[in-house]
Amino acid sequence: MPQSAILITDPSFVPPSGDVSFTPSCHGLLDLLLAVGDSRSDQGRDHPVAVVLALVAAATVAGLKGYTAISGWVADVPTDILDSLYLRAEARPAGRPSRSTLWRVCTDTDGDVLDAVITAWTTTQHAASGGQEAPTGSDTPSQIRLDGKTIRGSAAPGGEQLHLLSALTGAPGPDPAAVIIAQTPTDGAKTREPEAARALLETLDLRDVTVTADALHTVKATAELIHQQGGHFVFPVKQNRAALFDALDTLPWATTPIGHENTETGHGRTTRRTIRILPTPSGLPFPHVNQVWLIERYVTASDGKQSAVAQLGITSHPAETAGPAEIAAFNRGQWAIETLHFIRDTCYREDHSRVRTRSGPRVLASLRNLAINALRLAGRTDITEATRWANREMTRPFTILGLTG
Repeated sequence: MPQSAILITDPSFVPPSGDVSFTPSCHGLLDLLLAVGDSRSDQGRDHPVAVVLALVAAATVAGLKGYTAISGWVADVPTDILDSLYLRAEARPAGRPSRSTLWRVCTDTDGDVLDAVITAWTTTQHAASGGQEAPTGSDTPSQIRLDGKTIRGSAAPGGEQLHLLSALTGAPGPDPAAVIIAQTPTDGAKTREPEAARALLETLDLRDVTVTADALHTVKATAELIHQQGGHFVFPVKQNRAALFDALDTLPWATTPIGHENTETGHGRTTRRTIRILPTPSGLPFPHVNQVWLIERYVTASDGKQSAVAQLGITSHPAETAGPAEIAAFNRGQWAIETLHFIRDTCYREDHSRVRTRSGPRVLASLRNLAINALRLAGRTDITEATRWANREMTRPFTILGLTG
């Protein structure tokens, strides 16, 4: 079971480090970071791991990317803020950690524990801010999107690249305020995503939640797990599931009426989307499917050129709980996690990062998730501009992360 996905609401969780136990009332980021173990020698260890990670997290909120840039930013942190972090971590103020200290802490940090900290902080902050995911038993649905991302600069020549699977939660549809609630590595290969996804989903409360993912995750075992935990799924079907695809492809879509459509204009093009839905045909080789669907997208560019894309899919939702409009919203909502990956690549230039030593790539990727979550929870959805805004005033990143006071 990946520790990175365990929620703070699980009172049985004790961090692997054994230093500090999580409790449901322990919501402050610095308090949670105290759970991250320290493998450094006691001799000359002046900078607690919790303080160093807090400083790196704040620098990431401000848009900083690599160890050199982060250490330069940390050098300008006001002394009162810096001393406060040390005192709250029950340590004597020891000046500013050097670049080598930042590097050593980030490359030694246990990624599972750090992701658990980020999950705990994000979950409680999201709930405290009235986040859009619904509580269990609510009539308002919530959506968890699954997707993986390869950290392309993470491998030394001839080495294996780090591949991370993330779970993004929020309201159905393209929710710009959605936040990452869990992350786990997939042992370097995208093809291992479905197995990692099931391990991650086992740690989450899926009651009344709809799980979406790309076609790689249209797997019977994943559908069974979601069903057993009281959730629903909306999955696309492609030719990698040949029998299932063929069964859907032969259905009478041409004579099935459009159940819902919408048209949008922007970015120099007009996009029309339609969805047709049918009851599950008998003998479908996939469990717990109550409806099947066909989504078609027609794009007209400003120069008049047109293109069309069709996608088949399945859902466990019965018609009375999710009709055409709702299924279409869940399908579009999957794109929100692609947007998150785009932000990490464009704002933080993650794929161009030269950080590749030990746990450094994963730790910095996790702290980018934390930074994006924190900015979204603060009401900032334009992350690139938000990092510039945060960087113009040194206290802003610490305030956004709740590290002041």
